[in-house]
Amino acid sequence: MSSAVNNNTSLHRFELAVDGHIAFTEYTRTSDTITFVHTVVPQELGGRGIGSQLARGALDVVRAQGLKVVAQCPFIAAYIAKHADYQDLLKDAA
Repeated sequence: MSSAVNNNTSLHRFELAVDGHIAFTEYTRTSDTITFVHTVVPQELGGRGIGSQLARGALDVVRAQGLKVVAQCPFIAAYIAKHADYQDLLKDAA
């Protein structure tokens, strides 16, 4: 059904290809922080948990790279709020 989440660094986004469509979450990056700014799941993929799969895959990559997260994107922010195992990735407010 779907492939793994890929980090498309040239477009600054994590992508998940499913059934000929691409769901993605865009980000900006500094040396130690990634800021998620926008997530798009094509209408054709709605209601299938694709956004959650994308968020989980992107956050797993972020964790492996030792980065902190700023969740400007409401979808990513809500995903982290619902999944306590990712809350440690949030960058502390200064």
